[in-house]
Amino acid sequence: MNKEIFMELLRAREYKAVRSILNVMNAVDIATLMEELEDKELALAFRLIPKDKAADVFANMNSSMQSYLVEIFTEKELKELLNEMFLDDTVDLLEDLPANLVTRILESVGQEKRQQINVLLNYPEDSAGSVMTTEYVDLRKHTTVAQAISHIKRTGIHKETIYTCYVLENRRLIGIVTAKDLLTMDDSMTMEELMETEIISVTTHTDQEEVAKLFSKYDLLSIPVLDTGGLMVGIVTVDDAMDVLEEETTEDITLMGAVTPSEKSYFETSVFGHAKNRIIWLLLLMISATFTGLIITHYESAFEVLPLLVSFIPMLMDTGGNCGSQSSTLIIRGLALDEIQFSDLFRVIFKEFRISLIVGVVLAAANGVRILIMYKNASIAFVVGCSLIVTIVISKMIGCTLPMLAKKLNLDPAIMAAPLITTIVDACSVMVYFKIATAVFHLAA
Repeated sequence: MNKEIFMELLRAREYKAVRSILNVMNAVDIATLMEELEDKELALAFRLIPKDKAADVFANMNSSMQSYLVEIFTEKELKELLNEMFLDDTVDLLEDLPANLVTRILESVGQEKRQQINVLLNYPEDSAGSVMTTEYVDLRKHTTVAQAISHIKRTGIHKETIYTCYVLENRRLIGIVTAKDLLTMDDSMTMEELMETEIISVTTHTDQEEVAKLFSKYDLLSIPVLDTGGLMVGIVTVDDAMDVLEEETTEDITLMGAVTPSEKSYFETSVFGHAKNRIIWLLLLMISATFTGLIITHYESAFEVLPLLVSFIPMLMDTGGNCGSQSSTLIIRGLALDEIQFSDLFRVIFKEFRISLIVGVVLAAANGVRILIMYKNASIAFVVGCSLIVTIVISKMIGCTLPMLAKKLNLDPAIMAAPLITTIVDACSVMVYFKIATAVFHLAA
């Protein structure tokens, strides 16, 4: 859909044409389109969205748009919208809204739904309980296929998903049945005969990232959530798991770039907000980089004797930092996908050590040839070559061990990414370089 045409029709008050366009568009695309509108246009356009699609569009909007609409909605409009929204989407909305709007929403929903919302809001942040929905299809073991299909027809419209149904006995999960089973089996068969009893489930306090990994590992559409007593309280669906993965990936990427994570998008975050998120890390890295300066100052007398040594410092530091970043990136990915565990520490170190030797020798040889051609000085070529090999070995050891140690200490491994590792490796590479140089050339430190 061309955004310019849509806006022209809206501003020209061609409401019938606008409604026709919105009627055939996907809810996610409509939400994206709404981001281009001004507040008054947003309110007008939203009221033109077909009723059966409005809740989905609203759930896919960013928090600032949702806040604005909640503020201007009449009590009737708000109640109609909330009645159409799934419970987990309503909870997500409440977590991002100001307190006064949260109160208004809670007053607009029924007593039963309000109690369910309050239960979900009390679960720890980033837990399975905080992202689950209580709207799922539950069946009994003696229910027949025909009865189950009839039950789904009556209640399915209000459920988050009907593709996986849960067989309960006194609220305890005893099996699962898929929609495929129900549609392909004889009407007289019972759930007890059909159900799968090997069930993958999580508890309300399971970390949401662990839940998302289970979806990826087992190709699930939904996963049941049990309370501490083993009773079923809800499900997490695959769309919520994808949102969690996006959120966690965004957090890791920002940490790897030495930026404090923010829940707001790039354009929603103010200039001051962006600066605040970046300054803290930059200050820490800048202060830690002063150690490199102290090391260089310590060897200042060596520069005076052989000034050419200084010209190779940037190359050594950059190469060491790049090698450390390569290792840390691969290890962080391996940890995120559970390919690597802390018990693999020595296997990882040994592997990275062998890699670093191969890489170091090749880079040292290439650089040695360059130095011999440009400066015709075999001693400097030897010093730089040895320094490169040792620096690369150290940087890869640091790059592979720090993320694993962070994981062991229950910290995010992404913290130990390129900027921090580069700063540490810079100091190490300079120290190694001048130690070797002063030994070979017999320079006074």
